[in-house]
Amino acid sequence: MAIGEFYGPAENYFHKLLGPEAEPGFSDPEELERNWGRRWGRADETSTLRMAIVRRPNPGMADIRADAWSEEAQALVDPDRNWYYKRATPPDMDKVMDQHKQLVDALEAEGVEVIVAPELPRTFTKSVYARDPLLTVPGGAIIGRLAPRMRRGEEASITQAVAALGMPILGTITGTGLVEGGSFAMLRKDIALYGTSIRCNEEGARQLETMLEPLNIELIKIPLPGYTIHIDGQFMILDDKTVMANVHRLPYQFLATLEELGFEIIHPHVDEQNACNSLMVRPGRMIMASIFPNTAEMLRKRGFEVVVIDYDEIINNGGNIHCSVTELVRDWE
Repeated sequence: MAIGEFYGPAENYFHKLLGPEAEPGFSDPEELERNWGRRWGRADETSTLRMAIVRRPNPGMADIRADAWSEEAQALVDPDRNWYYKRATPPDMDKVMDQHKQLVDALEAEGVEVIVAPELPRTFTKSVYARDPLLTVPGGAIIGRLAPRMRRGEEASITQAVAALGMPILGTITGTGLVEGGSFAMLRKDIALYGTSIRCNEEGARQLETMLEPLNIELIKIPLPGYTIHIDGQFMILDDKTVMANVHRLPYQFLATLEELGFEIIHPHVDEQNACNSLMVRPGRMIMASIFPNTAEMLRKRGFEVVVIDYDEIINNGGNIHCSVTELVRDWE
């Protein structure tokens, strides 16, 4: 007897009754709410931020030593490659912890639910930059693969943290791909940006593009010049018609594309270029480090609200406010 002959009319009926139902797609907002509890992810960089993940500064930052000064690097550099610090004196750990608390307090004051990822071993001195191990898009998270070996392992920890919340994991960068969240941005719901660099390679971009295709998201790849590692140090989206950028550190074709899409490009103060690494918490309102007063004043004159916190002690560790936060939920339709 052929296998198919085991199925009579009743079985055929029930198979038809129970599926398949491919539509609406996975990222349909109502489908997400019904099956995954909420509209996970984000579709842009400026909508109201509802949930974010951070990681407190690692206690291993206290191991940074004053006798490790490198003239070549103009920084304190660990011979075992577990840390560097961009100043001749080690971090003041009381200030480090206080400044990160200022960030968490500022987020919570904006109504953001802040998730704190678990602490990692002492060698993970850059783990405070919780943006890099993952990125989020409408529907969930894509887990990256960090370039520096000193940071490998953060990916597994962050995966466990967001999965425990119920957030869908849409993909993971594998093989020789390198993708870090600091070099990814959602320009709008259907266009994402990814900066390729010494830390974020073409293979990572290829895998990322494949993962975004089913979500109907076009990926614009931005080849970053020199040793620029991430786009979030050079560029931030302020609203649906304005970006702030260090134009001399971005390729002309990308700048031309922004203008073709109708964006005005404004510039931070010449002495405050790292101000681009700030975080929008809702339309027209952002959190910025207090060491960028001129840029903050320029933005206020343009109608933006700027909340300032102290963050210089953490900035000297190699990242800024935007680097320290990953959005898990922003409002989107």
